[in-house]
Amino acid sequence: MPKSDQHVDNQRYAVIPRVLVFVFRGNDVLLIKGSSTKKIWAGKYNGIGGHVEKGETVLDAAKRELREESGISECDLRLSVIVMMEVDLKKGICLFVFKGIYAVGQIKACQEGDLEWVNSISTEAIPVVEDLPILLEQVKKQHQDVPVLFARSFYDEQMKLRTVFNS
Repeated sequence: MPKSDQHVDNQRYAVIPRVLVFVFRGNDVLLIKGSSTKKIWAGKYNGIGGHVEKGETVLDAAKRELREESGISECDLRLSVIVMMEVDLKKGICLFVFKGIYAVGQIKACQEGDLEWVNSISTEAIPVVEDLPILLEQVKKQHQDVPVLFARSFYDEQMKLRTVFNS
């Protein structure tokens, strides 16, 4: 299909692509505690990730973010979950969540925050971003033969983030 037939229109719903990576080492997951100077999720734990840049595939972006934020350059990543996050009436986020198994490499510090191996079973004892528990739970359960999960996130009337998975 030619570019002219794509019908990109500012009146249609648009999404911003982002990636999130959970790297596991046994029962532990590598999380980043947002630095106190971050505009969003300062002092809270999150997976490793960020925006997909122009010219990247989502896998390229996940590998780049993992390398930039943790120093891990060798990790077999598998797409686990795709979440459509409704932010407002015209814009949202398409979040591609990856699972990786830590094999080798020195973890290095980054400006985004402090990296920590956290027991993936006991994340309720630490401050986390709102959707981390439900996403981490789903990603932990996935094995090689399990297909990608699809989810929708939205803010309810009390502005609490809700995530619903397709069954």
